[in-house]
This record gives sequence, C-alpha cells and structure tokens, in this order.
Amino acid sequence: MGMSRYLRREPKHSPAVTAEQPRFLVVEDHPLVRRGIRQLIAETYTRATIDEADCVESAISCVRTAEYDLVVLDLSLPQQSGLEVLDMLRAQKNGLRVAIYSMHAERQFAVRALKAGAHAYVTKDQPPEQLLAAIRKSLAGGIWVRDTLAESITRDISAGMDGLPHMRLSPRELRVLTLLAAGNTVSEISEQLTLSVKTISTYRTRLLEKLGMKSNAQITRYCLDHGLLR
Repeated sequence: MGMSRYLRREPKHSPAVTAEQPRFLVVEDHPLVRRGIRQLIAETYTRATIDEADCVESAISCVRTAEYDLVVLDLSLPQQSGLEVLDMLRAQKNGLRVAIYSMHAERQFAVRALKAGAHAYVTKDQPPEQLLAAIRKSLAGGIWVRDTLAESITRDISAGMDGLPHMRLSPRELRVLTLLAAGNTVSEISEQLTLSVKTISTYRTRLLEKLGMKSNAQITRYCLDHGLLR
C-alpha cells in the first residue's frame, strides 16, 4: 500500500546532502518494503550506513554487534510481535532509539509501543514524508506521532479509554489475542509462535478470564470493535 509509493517516488529536487553519518537498522521481513525504506532514508541521509534484518534473530544479532542511531521496526514479524521484538532489542542496548513502522492501527498500538520505549509510530498508509519526519524527530531524541493521533490519545485518556482490558496485556498475550481473533486454532498459533499447544491453551484461558469472555467469537468481536485486527 503506502510503501509502494516509496518505490515509485521521484524526488522533486536533489536529496539534501548532510554532514551527518547516522547508522540505521531496518527490520522488515518483506524485501520490497525494506528496499523502499532504505531508498527513502538514503535520499535524505546520503552518508548514512543502512543495515537490514529480515527476522528477529538477525535484528538482535545486529543490535548486539553494532551501534545504531535508529532502528526502523515493523510490528508484523513472523513468530513474534513487534512489541516483543521492541522489548528484546531495547534489552540489548540501553537507550536504543526505535521508530515503529506498521500496518497496525495507530489508535490501539501506538500507545503500547510508546510506553514500551519506541520513539515514533508511523503506519504504512501514511505518505513518505511522515516516516521521514518521524525519523528526524527520533534521531533528535524526541517522540513523534501524528497530530491527529496525539489528539486522539488525549481524548482517550480523558475518557478513561487507556484503561481498556487489552491495554494491560503483555505483548505476547496481545499477539495470541489477535491470532485467536483472526480465526487461528490453538494448534496453528502454537506452530506460528513455536510454543507448545499447552502453553497457547493456557494463554487462551488467561485471556478469556482477563477480558471476561467465554468464547473465541467474543474475542473476535472485541478485537474488531477496538481496531486490533488489520
């Protein structure tokens, strides 16, 4: 969707030459999307070093062995949610700056990501300029979200919506919740997350208790109502 615009994008003027030499890590499992992000960064930060990782293991290895000014992280990685990966990466390097680039709805995931230590949250349907703005702000040590999202967060806090049940779930619990809501069986989730069927069954039971529900159908309805399914 939005990323295809990066691949078609022709700059209206020559990329800005900068004396900065930042180092970036792009964590994204789709090659074309990675290429688009890399191209976008390189057009602005012409002297930057841009590394790539297509899975969790590769991302962790990169962060362990190199110093990055910013990691651009997709939330939808195979086997583990981006929020879990965010925790893992920040555990490797204290103060690591991470900008989330995701297809997941801002309203429900941005607050969780920011609370977990992300410096920015950008959805993939936004124009390239928004990602660049988020990158600039993050590199400067600031926090970036769209103005409309900031207003929405303020309204939600005022209305007490930040206390919704799913906001208190761990990243792994939220991942299992959304997989159940999408119609996956316990066995299928077990395979996707490389966890035992018993473990996933325990997660399901715990989620039903926390959300006050009795069936997967109720889980699906809850996730749809709160924008947790993309």
